[in-house]
Amino acid sequence: MASAKKKLTDTLFVDIETAGTVAKFDDLPVALQKLWLIKARQISRDKDLDTYECAELYAKKAGIYSEFAKVVCVSVGYFQVKKGKISGFRCKSFYGEEVDILRNLITLLKEHFDQPKQQAICGHNIKEFDIPFLCRRMVIHKLKVPKMLDISGKKPWEVDHLVDTLHLWRFGDYKNYTSLALLAIVLDVPTPKDDIDGSQVHATYWKEQDIERIVRYCEKDVMTVAKVFLRLKRIPYEEDIVVQSRTTFV
Repeated sequence: MASAKKKLTDTLFVDIETAGTVAKFDDLPVALQKLWLIKARQISRDKDLDTYECAELYAKKAGIYSEFAKVVCVSVGYFQVKKGKISGFRCKSFYGEEVDILRNLITLLKEHFDQPKQQAICGHNIKEFDIPFLCRRMVIHKLKVPKMLDISGKKPWEVDHLVDTLHLWRFGDYKNYTSLALLAIVLDVPTPKDDIDGSQVHATYWKEQDIERIVRYCEKDVMTVAKVFLRLKRIPYEEDIVVQSRTTFV
């Protein structure tokens, strides 16, 4: 399971979707516009990138930088087990105003996943992206980071409750990054083919204003991470696991 001491039902699978804090570069406060120009030239490794090109890069890249982006959806899920066999998977998503998303996640963790020694949180690239992003945005909103996410200054053995499928797949090799999509294909984990990908979230959120599509995509990724985890841990399961979403759209 997540560790020798943790049951499968004690693992919470998490995925987040992010988008720029504003729709376009020109909507940023002037101070942040100046700082984005610096960031954009660092990202592109082109110190001669003009303002227009930097502005174009905002819509494409800002979403992965917590100083210029926000959380637009958090999806969580867990396995249901009956008589020693996986009987289903339940998931729920938080969306809306970012501060409300973060507060709802904090409440869920405090009420149901607040024991690092007995429970685990699992995601893909969660240690280098999802968790740091969430924590930084919580600090920005003056929210207290819950103990399951508060890894600042902790030793590696103090955060082994965070299970990263990317790290499990690396087997100690840190030279390359393997996307969840690629890993799912390699491990023969079926995923829906008619969806968006991470690079389209900003446009889907700001231009199309289709949060339901983003939520569905996020929940799909949570289920994919969960199945990849099972494959990496050699835990047998039926391909047609019943997935129940408890997300409601207003």
